[in-house]
Amino acid sequence: MTAAALRAQVLVVGAGPAGAVLALELAHHNVPCLVVERAVAPPRHPGVDRVTGPGMDLLRRLGLADLVRKYGAGPDGGPGDVEWRTRLDDAPVLVAAGIPAGEPDHRIGAAELTRRLRDELRGHPLIELREGWTFTGLRMEPGGAMANVLDVRSGVRHAVATRHLVGCDGAQSTVRRCLEVPMDQLGHPVQHCSVFFRSTDPRLPAADRPRTTVVVGGLTCVSRGDGDSWVAHLPLGADEPVTTDPVAMLRDRLGAALEVPEILGVVQWDDALAVATVYRRGPVFLAGEAAHRFHPAGELLDTSLADAVDLGWKLAAEINGWGGPGLLASYEAERRPRALLDRELLARAQETRRRFGRLTAAGAAPELLAGVLRQEAHRPDAGGLPARHATSAVVWHDGMLAGTTPDAAVRAGGLAPDVRLGGGDPLADRFGPELTLVDLTRDATGARLAAAATGRGIPVRHLPVADPAVRAGWDRPLVLVRPDRHVAWCADAAPRDWDAVLDLVSGRG
Repeated sequence: MTAAALRAQVLVVGAGPAGAVLALELAHHNVPCLVVERAVAPPRHPGVDRVTGPGMDLLRRLGLADLVRKYGAGPDGGPGDVEWRTRLDDAPVLVAAGIPAGEPDHRIGAAELTRRLRDELRGHPLIELREGWTFTGLRMEPGGAMANVLDVRSGVRHAVATRHLVGCDGAQSTVRRCLEVPMDQLGHPVQHCSVFFRSTDPRLPAADRPRTTVVVGGLTCVSRGDGDSWVAHLPLGADEPVTTDPVAMLRDRLGAALEVPEILGVVQWDDALAVATVYRRGPVFLAGEAAHRFHPAGELLDTSLADAVDLGWKLAAEINGWGGPGLLASYEAERRPRALLDRELLARAQETRRRFGRLTAAGAAPELLAGVLRQEAHRPDAGGLPARHATSAVVWHDGMLAGTTPDAAVRAGGLAPDVRLGGGDPLADRFGPELTLVDLTRDATGARLAAAATGRGIPVRHLPVADPAVRAGWDRPLVLVRPDRHVAWCADAAPRDWDAVLDLVSGRG
C-alpha cells in the first residue's frame, strides 16, 4: 500500500546521536523537520560514548548538556591516566598522566544517550519523529529530493518530498549507498572483539577514577566510569574466530586469571578507518557515521556532534533566507578535513598499541618498552587537537592574519575561547542563536556593525562585554562568532568594508 506523499523542509534519516542533534539544531533555529528511524525498540548497545568539553559546549547550546550529566557516568575530571603493562599482574611499564583542560569529558552509555535524545525529539513541537520507518531510496528532483520510506509495522510505503535530505543512518548508510558515494579507507582492517564486562578484580585500577585506560600487551581496557565496568578491545588474528567463552579470552590476553567477571556484551568489528569521498550530492548530505566510520565506536562522538551542529545551522540559515549557497558548500569543506585529521590521529594511536603488543610478545624489556612509548604519541585516545577552519571559504582571513601569532587566543576559524564571566557563567551562554558580535571596544563600535547586518537581514546579536576575565582572555576586541562557536571574523577595529565581510561569512560572497 502506498500513502499520499508527505512534505518536509528537511528529512533526517536516522535518529542516533548525529540525527537527533541535527534535528534539535534545526529546531533551535525554528526550522521544522521530519526524522525517520528504522528501529522500533529502544537501543541496547552496551557501549559508552565519550563527550569531550567542546562537545559538551555544543550540547549546552541546545539544553542537552544537563541530560548527559544526569544520565551519564559523571565527569571524567580530565583525560585520565593510561597505564601500559606487559601483563595484568606486572607493574606498569609507563603511566601517561592526563592533563585536564577546560570542561571535563563526560561518559554516557550509548544506548542511554540515544534513548534520551529520542525522548527530546518526541517532545519537540517542530520535530516529527517516525519510528519503525525505513528509508529505502531516493531520487533527485528540481528543488530537492523525493525519498521512499516504508512503515515496517503497517507495511505502508510513503513518498517524502523534501528540500534537503540528510543521511545520519550509520556506518552502513543506505543514503550513502543510494548516492553511490564510496568510502576512502585507510590501511588494511584488523578484526577486533570488544568485551563489555564488570569486575572488582583489585589488579584493575579503580574504574571510577578519571577516565582510566590500561593497555596490556595488545589488549586495551577502558573504564566506563560507573565503578566496576570496563570494555576490553582485543585484536584478532586473520583466521581467529570470536570465542564463545569471552572470560577465557580475557584471561588469556591479560596473562592473568581475572576474577570471574560479569559479561555485559560482546561486539565484533574491524578497525578500518574510512571517510566518505564526498559529503554532499545536490540537496542530499551525509553526517555522523554515515560520513565517517571510526572504531572503537563512541571514542570520537564529538566528530559526529560537530557535523550535526555545523550542517544544522547552515541548513537553517539557507531555509530562513539569510544564508547564501556558500554556507552549505562549506559544510564538506570544513567537516571532511576534520574527519581526515581525526582518522590520522586514530590510526597513529592504533599503530602505537599494535607496536606495543608486538614488542611485548617478543619479550622486550620494560625499560625498552617505556623508551619506545616515550618517543611516540602514547595516548590511545585521539582527541586533544583544537578545531580550526584555517582555509574555510566562509571565514574572513584576509587582513586578519597579519599581526596574529599562532598562539593567539582568538583566531579566525578557531573556536571562541571558553571564558567564564566574573559571576562564573560561561560567556558563551550570552551568545545569540545565530551570529554574535562580541564587542570589547570602549565605544561599543560593534553596535553599528550589528545594526548594519540586521538591516541586511543577517541576524547578528551585539554583545558588549566589559568583564575583566573576558578582556584578559580575548586578544581581539571585535569578534564575530558563529552558532557553532567558531570565529567567522575578528579584528581590532571596524573593517573598511563591513558589507564584504557579511557577504563572505553568510555564504553570499
